[in-house]
Amino acid sequence: MDVCPDCGRKLSGGWVHSRRQVIEIPDAPVRVIEHVLVARRCGACGKRHIPKLDLSGQVVGRSRLGIRLMSLIADMATGCRMPHRIIQRMLGTLYGLRISVGEISHVLHRVAECGKQAYDDLQQQIRGSPMVNADETGLREDGVNGYIWSFSTPDVRFSLRDQSRASKVVTDMLGDEFTGVLVSDFYGAYNAYEGVKQRCWVHLLRDLKGLREKHPNNESVAKWVGRIKLIYEQAKEVAAGSYTQRQRCRLRQWLEARLLRLATPYRDAKNAPQRVLAKRIDTFLGELFSFVDHEGVPSDNNAAERAIRPAVIARKVSGGTRSPRGTQTRMTLQSLFGTWNLKGLDPITTCAAMLADPE
Repeated sequence: MDVCPDCGRKLSGGWVHSRRQVIEIPDAPVRVIEHVLVARRCGACGKRHIPKLDLSGQVVGRSRLGIRLMSLIADMATGCRMPHRIIQRMLGTLYGLRISVGEISHVLHRVAECGKQAYDDLQQQIRGSPMVNADETGLREDGVNGYIWSFSTPDVRFSLRDQSRASKVVTDMLGDEFTGVLVSDFYGAYNAYEGVKQRCWVHLLRDLKGLREKHPNNESVAKWVGRIKLIYEQAKEVAAGSYTQRQRCRLRQWLEARLLRLATPYRDAKNAPQRVLAKRIDTFLGELFSFVDHEGVPSDNNAAERAIRPAVIARKVSGGTRSPRGTQTRMTLQSLFGTWNLKGLDPITTCAAMLADPE
């Protein structure tokens, strides 16, 4: 203030009394860059000459949209799971850009085509990993049932869709190159993999909890469930402990023997409430404690469920796909953006770099 509001005397000096910040976004209209090519004719030979316009690193092919704009649209559709019309509205509101829903679809297809090599590289990284988490969920294509298969590692997310839910999808995906540990739930399609497997304890514990809730007054069931949980807790302590590989193998055998002793009395008992889970334990006994003697292998399949959750949410928002091309675009973009986010990379910048140099 320059003047005292009470007496009118001029004010001078002063000190900082307080501060207040207001955060606001700037008006950022879209920028249209027009390149004008001037043709000239040689006065000596009479030939017409037009300069070559090199927009490599700025656009893809003859697209009128820049690579950062294409990357933003792809991230809004994949990372933010926005329907096409919401993307259209947001671009109009924030940047004053008016593009059609069809052009948004074209952009997504084009980004996926440029990312095909990167998508194929992710599959090779999965096959070369020492451990892979796998899961599947449904996805309709043009009204026909099918399945999204998710294969992930701590660094990679890879999704594909197949109309089948059979074991052939697993064997074709992993190929002969994969020799690591396959972590999954108890679905039978994963049985086809002949290497080391780790079945999800979270699924088993969830079913044990359901068994106990179904028979709240059965003391035998309560004790049986409690003993299995105790064995699992001991297995986790072993996995986290400092043991030699030989000691881990022996401890794993000890844990398996204890769990088998709990399952055997109920495995063939027709009227026992524990029968179904006892049979499951007996069937998958050799695949329940791989995390004990294989470093870095989790005891659960939570990583696969986290990896496939964005696909499930996208399915709830926009339903299935309408064509094989649309399906492949969705699988490619989900894999690429999922991997970039997992690695902590900025998806828009990384996507733009890929579009600038797709090779």
